[in-house]
Amino acid sequence: MARRPGWSVRLKLTLSYAGFLMLAGTLLLGAVWLFLLRYVPERALLMGDVEGDLDKGVFPIRSVLLQVFAPRAAAVMAILLAFGLVGGWILAGRMLAPLSRITEATRMATSGSLSHRIELEGSTDEFRELADAFDGMLARLEAHVAEQRRFAANASHELRTPLAITQSLLDVARNDMTRDHGVLVDRLHAVNARAIDLTEALLVLSRADQGSFDREPVDLSLTAEEAAETLLPLAEKNGITLEVAGDIAPTLGSPALLLQLTTNLVHNAIVHNLPDHGTVWVTTTAYPEGVVLTVENTGKDLSPEVVSTLVEPFQRGAERVRTDHAGVGLGLGLAIVKSITQAHKGTLLLTPRREGGLTVRVQLPIAR
Repeated sequence: MARRPGWSVRLKLTLSYAGFLMLAGTLLLGAVWLFLLRYVPERALLMGDVEGDLDKGVFPIRSVLLQVFAPRAAAVMAILLAFGLVGGWILAGRMLAPLSRITEATRMATSGSLSHRIELEGSTDEFRELADAFDGMLARLEAHVAEQRRFAANASHELRTPLAITQSLLDVARNDMTRDHGVLVDRLHAVNARAIDLTEALLVLSRADQGSFDREPVDLSLTAEEAAETLLPLAEKNGITLEVAGDIAPTLGSPALLLQLTTNLVHNAIVHNLPDHGTVWVTTTAYPEGVVLTVENTGKDLSPEVVSTLVEPFQRGAERVRTDHAGVGLGLGLAIVKSITQAHKGTLLLTPRREGGLTVRVQLPIAR
């Protein structure tokens, strides 16, 4: 926004201090003058002895007093003005020093330096609260930018892989026209399907991050049953027992996104399980403060350090299974779960099970 040049805040504060001091001085001198007018008579009869004779005269005392008082009052006001300007300039500079540091940090952040922090010392006041809030905003912004850059780099790498494979297959087919084109078509179809899956997963992730969806009542218990029914053939194929139970869990949100969240969690629990005779438990619980979806599975031992990285984009387990569910098998399954949870004002908690495996809890606001 284009702005015309104006006075600095320091100059405005200086003039304000000086003006207030002049006003206070004027009121004080005015009070003194009113006191003198009240208790000093306008004229007085004075008698004096001049060469042995008594001399009488009437003198205007107030006029004489005004002639004496006015120059001294003007001198006092001039001193107050000078003192107010100098003192106000110094005080305004000291008061606005933290604001200068905040402004400098803002300019640095605008130029792209997000690692700078104000770290304003001293006791708590309005400027320090502003500086602390600005430092917190810079920290969150720096983390978000780093996460976006990392995500963009990973996404570019993931999208480049199927394109490079496609290019290689086409080069081989062009150089060797005698090869079986049916095999080539099948491979190109599989690679293209993977690229489509990845693109759809990125779109779901973007949609969840932006929160661009309508909210309506959703029962998480029905969503859990639908996801389990959809994935039951995969569980039976892997020898996994799938158990679903729980209470009615009403919340507000997008039915499609919440179904995607539940499906990704159940699919992740089936795939990352024991080789045989594993179990997945899906439960829903309603509390006064919210509803909770819990997906728990058996599996290998996981350390807290490994669990903390599972929600990062493109973090995969050892198995990669072709599926129609967004992000699953691409390293985006739990990242999508995290984004959908945050978009619905919920919390996501991952903890390793003592017996091996993982427990995932998604808490969402309850629909009253």
